Formats: sequence, C-alpha cells, structure tokens
Amino acid sequence: MFAATTRELAVLRDTPLPDPPVTSDISNQLIFLGTGTSHGVPMIGCGCPVCTSGDPKDSRSRCSLVLGLPRGNLLVDSPPDLRDQLIREKIGMIDAVVYTHEHADHLFGLDDLRIFPRHLGHDLPVYCTETVERRIRTAFDYAFDPITRTFPAGGVPRLEINRIDRDPFDVLGMKIVPLPLKHGRFNTMGYRFGNIAYCTDTNEIPSSSMALLEDLDVLIIDGLRRKPHPTHFSIDEAIEVAHKLNPRRTLFTHVCHNLGHAETNAWLPSGMEMAYDGMRLPLS
Repeated sequence: MFAATTRELAVLRDTPLPDPPVTSDISNQLIFLGTGTSHGVPMIGCGCPVCTSGDPKDSRSRCSLVLGLPRGNLLVDSPPDLRDQLIREKIGMIDAVVYTHEHADHLFGLDDLRIFPRHLGHDLPVYCTETVERRIRTAFDYAFDPITRTFPAGGVPRLEINRIDRDPFDVLGMKIVPLPLKHGRFNTMGYRFGNIAYCTDTNEIPSSSMALLEDLDVLIIDGLRRKPHPTHFSIDEAIEVAHKLNPRRTLFTHVCHNLGHAETNAWLPSGMEMAYDGMRLPLS
C-alpha cells in the first residue's frame, strides 16, 4: 500500500516526468484539431451522404486549435475528442490553454490535460473568462479539492487559472487580443493571434469586435450550415461578415453534417473555403 508523507507527495507532485514528451515540432503553425459541430461528423446514427462519406475532410471532430508559439504550444479549447486529436497530430505537449466559452463540446476534454503539468513541473496555465472558470470549478471540482491536490500531478488536472476580459494578454510569447462575441443568449470569446482571427460559436459580432478584425490575413469563422440557426452563423451569414471585413482568406469551422467539404468548396466565393481537421496555417 502506498503511504507517503505530505512532503513526499509534494516532491512527487512538482517533479517533472523523467523523459521529455514525444512531440512534433509545430513552431509557427496553427493546426485545426477539430472543425465540427457539437455532435461531430459523422453524427451518431446518421446515414446521410456526409456522415457516410469516404472523404477524410468530411470527418469533423469537435472544435479546437493548437498554435506553436515562441515559448510553447497553446491549445484553444479542450473538446471531448482532445486525446484523439493530439495523438493524431503527434502533439505530446501543451504549455497553456485558452478557452472560448464553457459549453461541453469545447470544455469537457479538460481531464486529458492532466499529464502536462507533470512535464511542465508546475500547474498548467489556463486563460478564461469568469463564466468559464465557474463551469470548470463546478464540472471538475475534484481538480480543486485541497486533499486531492496533495497527490502527484497526473491523477487530476492541475490548473493555474488566469482570468481574462476584453484586455489583450500575453501567452507564450504572443500578444492575444480577445474578441467578445454573441452566441445566441450566451457570450463567447474569439481571439486574434497576430493577423489570424478565430471566431467560432457565434451568430453576432459586436461592432467593437468588428473594429478589431480589420486587415486580417485569415478569418476563421463559424459557418454551421445553410439553414439559419439561433446561436450560430449560417455559412451564408458568415460569408456576409467576411465580405464586410475583407480578409485575404476566410475559413469556415464548426460545420455540421449538412455541408460536404468538396461540394461546399465548389460554390464558395473566391478566397473562402472550408477548414478541415488537421489543416495547418503558418503563423506570422
């Protein structure tokens, strides 16, 4: 039976794993880990042409990004598919996480973050709004239990929560600009990473955030389907936003099974296309 003093547990807790993680070098890259809606594509039990497609770009896991920044890898959201996404892209290390909002399809893979503090030797930095923090502390209350936190990292997520609002903040050597968005009756946060902006889970971009989206190289925007939706941009609505902002390139994400990748790309305006799981962009 394992019995250790509090001091011995603290040493174990804060000691990095003996070997560095096996991980790909993704420096100066943005990778789409997932581009699908909350159900994912294929959707459970669905036999539609997209869900049964043989095109790998029609297979969409829940939305997330990872960015290779100057001082490490930044994860955007932790969807339920996170473990499989990181293994697929051979990414064995995450140095910090930023959240867009608190919904399950963007948050409930958080337990898979528990390995990274062991490699870091300290709690994993997490950046989120007060609303997201409340959901994390409720849904993952075991991670904050004072007794549990005396045990070695790796058993539970060990998080250093940094609350953010509208002010720009620095993470891993990059200045990140928050972009408050509306998601039906919910509030979400988009982000600008240099000249790339990420605006998932939204059906309205306030004028104050639109002003922060000028002169973009790439706009990544919610484009759920053709039919209107109460909390997401339809792809036609997202196209209208893109025309207003006039980025050099527009990519649509958070896409459901009503839109096939190749078929949709065939009719999209010039400079606009569907993102797909595993797609990579250079970071300036």
